[in-house]
Amino acid sequence: MEEIRFDDVGALQKKVSEEWGPFGEQVPVTQEMIQQFADITGDHQWIHVDVERCKRESPFGGPVAHGFLTLSLVPRLSSRERADYAVVGHGNVTNYGSDKLRFLSPVPSGAKLHCRSRLVSVEAGPKGTRVEREVAVHVVGQERPALVYSSIILYQPARG
Repeated sequence: MEEIRFDDVGALQKKVSEEWGPFGEQVPVTQEMIQQFADITGDHQWIHVDVERCKRESPFGGPVAHGFLTLSLVPRLSSRERADYAVVGHGNVTNYGSDKLRFLSPVPSGAKLHCRSRLVSVEAGPKGTRVEREVAVHVVGQERPALVYSSIILYQPARG
């Protein structure tokens, strides 16, 4: 695997691409996870937690994961991606924000998710190197993503 220093902006910019990288390993989304997320967030909407009602009334045929649960799984899913390079030499990595978040299709309880990403932009700044990465989370076997997210992260130098 190629290692690229966080402050080698030119080398990182060469990784910017319109092409998606390969999918990473799969992560299951269980009803237990959905319930735990509902309990933590207080979002107990029936389409997520009432299995019997979902079977009767939901257009999805069963419970679906919260969109924000799917979003919260991005770090776990991303850590399982098969990248051909690693960013190294930084002191820390900070979540700097997002420019786009779309929930495009439901994630049924019991589904498996995987994601792929592409590097969108890289720029040097006074605090470090700002990187924008677009992530597409898919239900395994579905062409249309469940979620598309543009993540902005900041690689900062070590302190001291």
